[in-house]
Amino acid sequence: MVEVERHEYDVVVIGAGGAGLRAVIEARQRGLRVAVVTKSLFGKAHTVMAEGGCAAAMKNANAKDTWQIHFADTMRGGKFLNNWRMAELHAQEAPDRVWELETYGALFDRTKDGRISQRNFGGHTYPRLAHVGDRTGLEIIRTMQQKIVSLQQEDKAELGDYEARIKVFHECSITELVKDGDRIAGALGYFRETGKFILFEAPAVVLATGGIGKSFKVSSNSWEYTGDGHALALRAGASLINMEFIQFHPTGMVWPLSVKGILVTEGVRGDGGVLKNSEGKRFMFDYIPAVFKGQYAETEEEADQWLKDNDSARRTPDLLPRDEVARAINSEVKAGRGSPHGGVYLDIASRIPVEEIKRRLPSMYHQFMELAEVDITKDEMEVGPTCHYVMGGIEVDPDTGAATTPGLFAAGECSGGMHGSNRLGGNSLSDLLVFGRRAGMGASDYVVGLKERPKVLDHAVEAATTMALSPFDEHANAENPYTLHAELQQSMNDLVGIIRKEEEIQAALDKLEELKARVHNVSVEGDRFFNPGWHLAIDMRNMLLVSECVAKAALQRTESRGGHTRDDYPEMDAQWRNTLLVCRAGGGDPIVPDVTVTPEPQTPMRPDLLGCFELSELEKYYTDGELAEHPERSS
Repeated sequence: MVEVERHEYDVVVIGAGGAGLRAVIEARQRGLRVAVVTKSLFGKAHTVMAEGGCAAAMKNANAKDTWQIHFADTMRGGKFLNNWRMAELHAQEAPDRVWELETYGALFDRTKDGRISQRNFGGHTYPRLAHVGDRTGLEIIRTMQQKIVSLQQEDKAELGDYEARIKVFHECSITELVKDGDRIAGALGYFRETGKFILFEAPAVVLATGGIGKSFKVSSNSWEYTGDGHALALRAGASLINMEFIQFHPTGMVWPLSVKGILVTEGVRGDGGVLKNSEGKRFMFDYIPAVFKGQYAETEEEADQWLKDNDSARRTPDLLPRDEVARAINSEVKAGRGSPHGGVYLDIASRIPVEEIKRRLPSMYHQFMELAEVDITKDEMEVGPTCHYVMGGIEVDPDTGAATTPGLFAAGECSGGMHGSNRLGGNSLSDLLVFGRRAGMGASDYVVGLKERPKVLDHAVEAATTMALSPFDEHANAENPYTLHAELQQSMNDLVGIIRKEEEIQAALDKLEELKARVHNVSVEGDRFFNPGWHLAIDMRNMLLVSECVAKAALQRTESRGGHTRDDYPEMDAQWRNTLLVCRAGGGDPIVPDVTVTPEPQTPMRPDLLGCFELSELEKYYTDGELAEHPERSS
C-alpha cells in the first residue's frame, strides 16, 4: 500500500473561505479539535473576490428595514424556490454575524454618524450591504484569519501548542471521503506540492469548497472552483438539489481579453452606474418583467431620484435581480445593440465625481487600470454575463447544515436551497457567516453525541489512493487532461449556458458521456511532485460529475425560472415552483458514476411567513391550493 500520513481530529473542514473559517471558529469554541484543509494557500480563498458587501437588515441606511423584508426580498429573488427556513434563518441572523465580525476586528466603512455603512444592491428593497469599499470579502477573510490566530494563541497559552485545537493544511486536495458503513469516517487527500497522501480520521466533515465555475469557459471563479465538494458529497451518498440553476453575473468584463470574465461588482450600479446599449440608451427600463411591475422605476428621472432617496421613488431597473439583468443584456446583444465585443456598456464615469469613484470603488479602479489600462473614472466598461455562482448544492438540514449522509455537513456555495433559483447580490457573504456557524455547531453536536467513533478501514484507503494515482497508468489511447477540460468548458458554455433548449442540452449530455469514457484514458507524465496535469486529471472527474447534474436537471425542468432559462419553455410554471430536482450518484463507475435526477416536493412555507407577501404577488408564483392558508384567504 502507498505510504499515507495519518491525522486524527474531531472535525475536518474542507475549504478555507468564509463558510469554512466560520465553521472552524464555531467548532473550536465548542472545544473540538479541528483540521482546516485548503486547496490553495490560507487566505487565498475565492471569498476574497466578493466585492460589494454583506447583506444584513441592520437599519443603518433606512430604519424601515427588517429581517422580514430581507426574507421577502430573498424569496422573491429566488422566485420562491428557496428553502424558506434557510432564508428565514439567514435574514434573522445576518445582522448578528456582521456585528460579530466587528468584535473580531473587522473595519467596515462608516456613515457620518459612525454606524456601519450600507449600500444599494440588486433586488434589495433598502440599502443593506455592509461593506469595506469594494473589497468586503477580503476584509472578512482577513478578520476571520485573525480570529483563528487569536484562538491558536489562547491554545498556546493553555496547552503549550499553537496547533492543539486548530491546524491548517495548505495546498492540500481532498480526493475522497472515507466511510464506515453509511457514516463518514474521514477524508483522504494529497499535498499538491509533493504528491504525498494524507488521511484525516474524523467522524465529522464540513464541506465548504465553493462553486463549480471552472466547468464553464467564461467565469468569474478562481481555479479552485471545480465542484470538489459537490462531487465528494455525491460519491459519499449525499444528494444535491437545484443544480440546474447557474447564476451568470450580468457584469463580467468582456474586453480587453486580459480581464475577460473578471467581475465588475454590482456595487458599481448600486452607487449609480447605469447600463447602456450601443445606441446610448439605458435599456433596462424595457426589461422589467411582469412579476416586478410596479416595484421598479419606469423613467430615468424616477430611477435617479431613488438613488438619492429610497423612500421618494421606485428603485432603478439597473438593480433588478441578476438573472433578469443577464437576460436583458443577452437580448440586447442578440438584437444587434451590443458593444463591439459582445457585451453592453456600464457607465459610472459620467454619473459620479472621479474622487468618489476612487473612494467607493478603489479595487475596481486599480484592478482595471493595472490589468487592462481601462480607467473607469473616464471610460465606459464593456460588460456581459459571466458564470459566477451555482445556486444548487448539497441538500442540508437548514438548522444544522447536516447532509443526508451521517457525519457530513456543508455550508456556503457548495450547499443548496438558501437562494432558490437565483441569488441576490450580497446574500452570499452573509450566507457564509450564518450557515458556516450553523454547520460548525451541527458538526460539533454530532461528534459530542456519538457513542463510538467510526473506523477507517485499510481497504477503503487503498481503493482511494489507487483511484487517485490511475492517471499515472499507461493507456493505449492516452488523453490529455487539458484537452478534455477545454472541451468540457466549451460544451457547457455553448450548450448549457445562459439560454438553453432541449436539443442543445441533449447534445451536452452526449458530449459528457463521451468525455466520461475518455477520462479513463487520461494520462499524465512525470511523478507526483509539482504535477499540475495530475491535479487537473483528478479535478476533471469532479467537473464531469457535477456538469452531468447540471445538464440532466436542466433538461428535466421544463420552465424558465431564475438562473435556468429555457428558450423552448420561456415561462414560469406554478406546478414547477414546489418541485425540487434531486441528484444522486448511481452505481457503476467509481471514477465518474452515473447521475440520477428525481423530482421531489418542496416543503411548504409556514403560513405566518406567507403573510410577509401581498396575496396579489404570491398569485404570480403559487397555485390556488397552496395559497389557502395565506392570512388574506384564511381570515
